[in-house]
Amino acid sequence: MDRITLGNEEFEGRNNAYVLADDDADELALVDTGIATDPVRRDLRDGLAERGYDFADIDDIVLTHFHVDHAGLAGEIQAESDATVYVHEADAPLVAQDPDAVAAVEDRRRERLEEWGVPEDARAELLDFLESAEIDGPPAEPTPIENGEILEVGGRTLETIHAPGHAAGLCCFETAGGDEAFVGDAVLPVYTPNVGGADARVERPLEKYVATLRRIADRDYERVWPGHRDPIDEPTDRALTILEHHRERTETILELLDDHGPADAWTISAHLFGDLEGIHIVHGPGEAFAHLDHLRHEGVVAFENGEYRSLDESVSLDDLF
Repeated sequence: MDRITLGNEEFEGRNNAYVLADDDADELALVDTGIATDPVRRDLRDGLAERGYDFADIDDIVLTHFHVDHAGLAGEIQAESDATVYVHEADAPLVAQDPDAVAAVEDRRRERLEEWGVPEDARAELLDFLESAEIDGPPAEPTPIENGEILEVGGRTLETIHAPGHAAGLCCFETAGGDEAFVGDAVLPVYTPNVGGADARVERPLEKYVATLRRIADRDYERVWPGHRDPIDEPTDRALTILEHHRERTETILELLDDHGPADAWTISAHLFGDLEGIHIVHGPGEAFAHLDHLRHEGVVAFENGEYRSLDESVSLDDLF
C-alpha cells in the first residue's frame, strides 16, 4: 500500500489517494481519487507514474464517500480503465450524478439553510461559490455496497464498516486482521470533520457521528489512514479526543443559550465561528444545528418559531456522549 498526497485548494487541506497493488496478480486499486481539478489530476497521474502505473491500469476504485474531494475523479478514471467503483448504497446515486438524487440534495440544503436562519445574502454567496467551483468530474457507474461487505481489491481484503455522520454513506474499510483501516473523513488527524453541514441528508447527524466515533474507538486499530493529511498512529485516542471536543462544544452551546436566550443555528454558529464565507456558510450553522438537534431529541432544548431554547439545566452531558 502506498499513499499519494493530493492538493486541494477548494476545501480543507491535503487529500489522500491510497494505491493498493498486487503486481503478482496484476491487480491495482485506489481508495479515493481526489477532486476533479487540473492540479489534482496532475498530482494523481504523476503519483501513479512514479509507481509505474496510469489511470488505465486501475482495476478497482473504493470510495469512502461521495464528496467531490474524495470521489471527483472516479468517473474519469473509470472511463479510461473500466474500473469497478465501489461506494456505499446511500452515496451511490450522487456518485452517479443521478439528477433526481442531486436535486433532492440541493433542495434539502436549501430547506436546511432557511431552517437554520441563514440570511439570504449569505445563502446567495454560498450558491455562487458552489456554482463557480468547477470541481465535479464526469459521473461514474458505481457498484453499491453495504455495511459488512467484503471487497477483494489490489491484493487486499477490505471489510466495509458503515460510519455515517459526516456523510450518509461514509464508510471505513478495515484491512484483514483488523489492525488498520482506511477511514476517509470519519477521523482526521488535525481538525474535526464537519457534522451537520457536510451532508444535509443525514438525520440526527451528531447522534450518528458519536456512534461512529465509539465504533472506531472500540475496534482499537493500531493505525488508520484518513482522507486528509498524515496517518493516525493512535486512532482510539484520536476518536475519543474528537468525541470530547463535541461534548465540550455542546456545553458551550448550552451556555450560549443560557446567556443570550433563544437563538437559531446561524446565530449560534456566529458565536462559535465568527464570520463565514464559501463552503463554511453551510458548515458553520450545520455544525451548530447538529448539536442543537442532538439536544432537542434528548429533551434538553426546545425548537419553537425557528429558535432553540433551554429546557433542562441539570442535564448530564456524559449521558449524551
